[in-house]
Amino acid sequence: MSSCFLDEETFCQCCQLLLQHSHSLCDGWSWEQVKGSEEGYLRKTALGTGRTRCNLDQQGNSSDQHQERTFSLSFHNDDDDDDEDDGAVCCIQEESSSSSVVQYEYHILYSCSYQTPVLYFRASTLEGRSLCLEEVWDSVHPNYRQRLQHRPWDTITQQEHPLLGQSFFVLHPCRTEEFMMPVLKAALEEHRQVNYIVTWLSVVGPVVGLDVPLSYCTQVPEPPHTPSRSPQPPPALHSPQP
Repeated sequence: MSSCFLDEETFCQCCQLLLQHSHSLCDGWSWEQVKGSEEGYLRKTALGTGRTRCNLDQQGNSSDQHQERTFSLSFHNDDDDDDEDDGAVCCIQEESSSSSVVQYEYHILYSCSYQTPVLYFRASTLEGRSLCLEEVWDSVHPNYRQRLQHRPWDTITQQEHPLLGQSFFVLHPCRTEEFMMPVLKAALEEHRQVNYIVTWLSVVGPVVGLDVPLSYCTQVPEPPHTPSRSPQPPPALHSPQP
């Protein structure tokens, strides 16, 4: 696979091979078919750690154990009091964030516009509250935040899921060519097989807490080269019946 772009047929073939390995590991990937459509997407749910905001009670207590607090100071004068002994009043506002268990739902879709896979996801607390964009960004590992901080909202944005019509976060695919080109070029020169989805996911997944086991990179092959035909999700992509 020498091109950094992906046609929809190859996307489906890569997904099928990924699913075959996932089923052997029982790690939760499945193919979800859209009702009344031939389109579908890869889906996985997982628990992870995220940064969420806390609501403190009057005593400043919180149910979260691993808590970080920040304080902002502001000063104002009481205009209604002429007593010279009254100085400025210091107001302390306390904000708190904590490390909490977060439920993640990941979807991998094909983008016809960019001709690449796209990672959509949403995150919520165990109580069912959806994380806001700021909380999601705070949950990104510091190593990745440092690299992306000059354009954070161009990297992770919130938009409508193209197949479900629901609000999801998405890792924007505009820089996919930038990091996939050298990987695919090196693989071609070394005559190594590369499964595009696995290689791409191993780069973008950890940004939002989705790690890819090493066995995917070593055991999931590149799809065979077949004559072009109308893209159809292979039957094996469907989730096995319980």
